[in-house]
Amino acid sequence: MELIPGLPDDIARECLVRVPYAGFSAVASTCKGWKAEIELPQFRSHRKSAGRSQTIIVMAQAVLDPARSIGFAKLYHVPVYRLTTFEPVSGSWSELSPPPEFSRGFPMFCQLAAAGSDLLVIGGLDPVSWEASSSVYIYSFITATWRRGADMPGVRRSFFGCTSDGDRMVFVAGGHDREKNALRSAMLYHVEGDEWMALPHMARDRDECKGIFHGGKFHVIGGYGTERQGKFEKSRESFDPATWQWGPVQDDAMMASTCPRTCVDGEADDHLYMCKDGDVLALRGTMWRVLAKIPGGVYNPSHVTKWQGKLLVIGSPTAGDPLKAYMLDMSTCTWTAVELPEKFSGHVQVGCYVEI
Repeated sequence: MELIPGLPDDIARECLVRVPYAGFSAVASTCKGWKAEIELPQFRSHRKSAGRSQTIIVMAQAVLDPARSIGFAKLYHVPVYRLTTFEPVSGSWSELSPPPEFSRGFPMFCQLAAAGSDLLVIGGLDPVSWEASSSVYIYSFITATWRRGADMPGVRRSFFGCTSDGDRMVFVAGGHDREKNALRSAMLYHVEGDEWMALPHMARDRDECKGIFHGGKFHVIGGYGTERQGKFEKSRESFDPATWQWGPVQDDAMMASTCPRTCVDGEADDHLYMCKDGDVLALRGTMWRVLAKIPGGVYNPSHVTKWQGKLLVIGSPTAGDPLKAYMLDMSTCTWTAVELPEKFSGHVQVGCYVEI
């Protein structure tokens, strides 16, 4: 059966790849053939090669409207988090509708990871009970629907490192258990098969570590052990899925003992980046060098995302000040201010980008 009656399928596919991602759910509900076509991995690759892919930055962001703070969260002024999206090209902001289980707000300190056209929300603390969750929820940007994934196995963990290969696999490592013991264990989740696999243990316990997928390997950066509460290490260790082994610990991977949350993957340029003390730093070989100074007095950002030669930095000069957002063009080292509508100016806890 032809995708579009009267047109060769090659031409029909050229029409489909030009549909903005916001129209995918309508395309998927139109007919089974179109739904099957846009769900193929090749469809995403075709959009990218045709220059039609779109980047969406997804963030767990605090709600500023006090009317939406409910129950325990309202009584104790605990932030309520929702998922917001930002499209860098158009500058538009929007909010993703939550699954019914999160109608009262997404778990605090949950982790976000993008795999293909899917967004995964993993773990976090229940905003009412403060119990750690092992849940996995997956949002499809193709069908605009949520589905439940298999729970993380083993001990319930919080403040773990998490990242994806951008395609089919999501990695989890470290964090701490219910007794605040830092963890060495790590896991791999196959999104398509909805299956978790245990990885070999890391060499060190790592609470509040940062996970990055870089150069084909899963890197776990910083963190601290049980006896060193809040005293971050400068080390990192890397897992190679091809050999199924962790490499040796690099003790001086960070330039200072600091929280690694602003570390991001350099992607094609084979570098790592991080923000510290008002500067954007780039790792060149074994040396961290200042690439640019962050404007607007944003001394220590709360969130950093890098994609396709751009860097988004969100933060404020001091705690309690209004958030500011800037985008850095890495090729020219020039900054552009990003407008933050009042509705989308709450604290950003975590984020990632999805390329569709």
